[in-house]
Amino acid sequence: MPAEEFMAGWVSGALGLVLGHPFDTVKVRLQTQNKYQGIMDCMVKTYRHESLLGFFKGMSFPIASVAVVNSVLFGCYSNALLALTATSHQERRAQPPSYTHVFVAGCTGGLLQAYCLAPFDLIKVRLQNQTEPRAQLGGPPPRYRGPVHCAACILREEGPRGLFRGAWALMLRDTPTLGIYFVTYEWLCRQYTPEGQTPSSATVLVAGGFAGIASWVTATPLDVVKSRMQMAGLERGAYQGMLDCIVRSARQEGLGVFFRGLLINSARAFPVNAVTFLSYEHLLLAWA
Repeated sequence: MPAEEFMAGWVSGALGLVLGHPFDTVKVRLQTQNKYQGIMDCMVKTYRHESLLGFFKGMSFPIASVAVVNSVLFGCYSNALLALTATSHQERRAQPPSYTHVFVAGCTGGLLQAYCLAPFDLIKVRLQNQTEPRAQLGGPPPRYRGPVHCAACILREEGPRGLFRGAWALMLRDTPTLGIYFVTYEWLCRQYTPEGQTPSSATVLVAGGFAGIASWVTATPLDVVKSRMQMAGLERGAYQGMLDCIVRSARQEGLGVFFRGLLINSARAFPVNAVTFLSYEHLLLAWA
């Protein structure tokens, strides 16, 4: 299993994370809290009450974990394709894999990534939903002092299983979605690249960006469920399970609730995934 695939996944994932985290914070708050009137209202209130730092809450833990999570995604995807097609990354432009193989490899990477991601994502969502400023004179302190304190509180109050709250929704979200993600990227690259050649940087940017949007269009409904399940641990008995969360959310807020955050997801997805794929492809070429 080539180590380059995992290293390239780590670096590209870190770059994409830094670029996209402020959008992700707004998205999570829109999905889990009803006090915002829309994207702009959420952004204005976050800035007014928490300054720019409010948009970066919960980022330190994903940065620390992205080495594991994104390298698992890209490393497992590439190595699953290697097992399915017996061609390396460099050979795939001359011998393109079938879209079925790309989809299966993407689903494999998505499933394994989701399992690794679940505890880190839970802590990120809990920290992002802390709307109190860091230091508010006379006010109550934030529930969590940081990612390590958050993890310790979850373990103490909810047990080890608490760290995997929402994991099933995360796996159901990421497994097919990342299959679609890689198929979209491969299809767009092939459409705009002469046969046997390497895609240009512009092609990679556009293909990566639109692959990100396509994946979030399919992922957003389960992303809403996942975020709500993760926050449910703060309220005993909030949801009895994933199906209960889906039914109660639809009954109380209508089917539109499952697409809450789609616009901000799409706005975030294009630049983040464009940068992620461009850096990933260039790093693999540099290390070839």
